Amino acid sequence: MGESILRVDHLSKSFGSNTVLRDISFSVEKGDVISIIGASGSGKSTLLRCINLLETPDAGSIVFNGKDVLARGTSASKYRAHVGMVFQSFNLFNNMTVLENCIVGQVRVLKRDRAKAKSYAMKYLDKVGMAPYVNAKPRQISGGQKQRVAIARAMAMDPDILLFDEPTSALDPEMVGEVLAVMQDLAESGMTMLVVTHEMSFARDVSTRVVYMSDGVILEQGTPAELFGAPKQQRTQEFLRRILARQMQETPTERGTT
Repeated sequence: MGESILRVDHLSKSFGSNTVLRDISFSVEKGDVISIIGASGSGKSTLLRCINLLETPDAGSIVFNGKDVLARGTSASKYRAHVGMVFQSFNLFNNMTVLENCIVGQVRVLKRDRAKAKSYAMKYLDKVGMAPYVNAKPRQISGGQKQRVAIARAMAMDPDILLFDEPTSALDPEMVGEVLAVMQDLAESGMTMLVVTHEMSFARDVSTRVVYMSDGVILEQGTPAELFGAPKQQRTQEFLRRILARQMQETPTERGTT
């Protein structure tokens, strides 16, 4: 067993009479790349939003580096500085340049001086191939480029873990591959990642563990070989058969493979 960074215990969440998460428990070790897969409406994105305190769970605990972040007195902003999140819709500031987007959080949340924040921003913008675009505004770059900027912004905060909520779902098919390539590079560098995704190639080839969710519960989890090669639950088998058949009909570009 590695060093535990995040542990979710018996997490539940409802919106009115609609129960979205039911008794969710799992842990994330340092260096893990965990892909969460499942049909739309299975609770995947809500789980990530609860982990990042964008939603408040109704029950359970979220233990980060030994401390329950749902306990009274937790600073959500300080916690989020260690648990970065990349959204499907990028969430960049449209009135700021690419560089400013990657500096502002460091200065405001981490209280870094501007010169150091710029150095961090340039380091990660270069890593994701966006250094030539530092003076561009978000409207001047493509969706794939926006998502790479969003990843660089999250990395510049020096997070312990990165959460990705369907990071390729808002992209044109030809742009998916460039974002998946950046994510694979991060995984290979040892970054701890929790990824909600419909990209089965990423889940199968890059993940250390795959979690399948259905109707608000974790129905099955295991290594990619276990989950893709010999799923135990009938619903897992049916989901994988359906989605893999669909992706087999697509071209590599449409799938976003590289």
